[in-house]
Amino acid sequence: MSSPSSALASVSPSEVWPLSARWFLAVGAISACASVVFSAAFAHLPVFAGGVPTAVQTALSQQQFHALGLVLTGLALRVCGSSRWLQAAGWLMLVGLLLFSLNLYARHVFGWDALRAWVPWGGLAWILAWLSLALGFLKRSQPPRA
Repeated sequence: MSSPSSALASVSPSEVWPLSARWFLAVGAISACASVVFSAAFAHLPVFAGGVPTAVQTALSQQQFHALGLVLTGLALRVCGSSRWLQAAGWLMLVGLLLFSLNLYARHVFGWDALRAWVPWGGLAWILAWLSLALGFLKRSQPPRA
C-alpha cells in the first residue's frame, strides 16, 4: 500500500500548481518585496529629505495591498482551477501596479511626468481586478449545469 506522501511525490509540480498560479504567486511575492525595498529607499533618498510625499506613501500602501491580491489570485487559481475571471484579476492587478504605483514612483523620484494621466487608469484596473476576482469565485462556486 502506498502512502499519501508517495502519491504526491509522483505528481509533478506543474500538475499541482498551474503555471498562471505560480506566476501570480511569484510576482505578488516579488512585488511585496519591492515595496519594502522602495519604502526603505524612499526613507533615505535625498529627494525625499523633507519627507515622503503622500502620493508616494499611497503608492507604497497600494502596492503592498495588491501584492497580496496577486498572491490571493495565484492561490485562487490553484484551488478553483483555471478561470478567465481569475486570470483577468491577476493581469489587471499587474496593470494597476504599473500604471499607478510605478508611475507615481517615477514621477516623484525621477521627475518623469509623461504618463501622469494614466494613474487613474491604474486605479480603475485595480477596481476591475477585484470585481473579476469576485466573479471568478462566484462562477466557480456554482454547480455545473446539466
